[in-house]
Amino acid sequence: MTASSSRTWVKPAIIGAAVLAIAGIGFAAFSQQQQAPDVTFISIDGQKISSHDLRGKVVMVNFWATSCATCVKEMPQMVETYNKFKQDGLEFVAVAMSYDPPNYVLNYAETRKLPFKVALDSGGDLAKQFGDVNMTPTTFVIGKDGKILKRYLGEPDFAALHALLQKSLKS
Repeated sequence: MTASSSRTWVKPAIIGAAVLAIAGIGFAAFSQQQQAPDVTFISIDGQKISSHDLRGKVVMVNFWATSCATCVKEMPQMVETYNKFKQDGLEFVAVAMSYDPPNYVLNYAETRKLPFKVALDSGGDLAKQFGDVNMTPTTFVIGKDGKILKRYLGEPDFAALHALLQKSLKS
């Protein structure tokens, strides 16, 4: 074997090892669940809901807006999801975005008889604390330990969401 042929073999081996190391680091970073932020939601009826008070429960936090067509489309399925799992301990907070007029949110929640807590994010602080949420709908599923189990951008796959909730509520 010549010196040049051994160098050609070493380069792919080094590159392969580097790729595997980077992939391993990336997997480790993404496999660690992020802690949900400590926040206080203010519901449309003035009730304060602290994320600390929700520990020990599985929680869905749905950022939405009355002007968002996908949000309005998915809301009946969100209601069905909540009704299906509330007896198992699911908590649900629908957070209206800061640009959504409070009277529109209140009217929507009352006319649709939303069965879960609806909160206003008047200053946009909640969206910031959840990682600068600016796309609606964005839904977070938070485990009993306060860690984010899943973040859905857009309408979720409801079958997969239900499977995740079922598993999380039983653990």
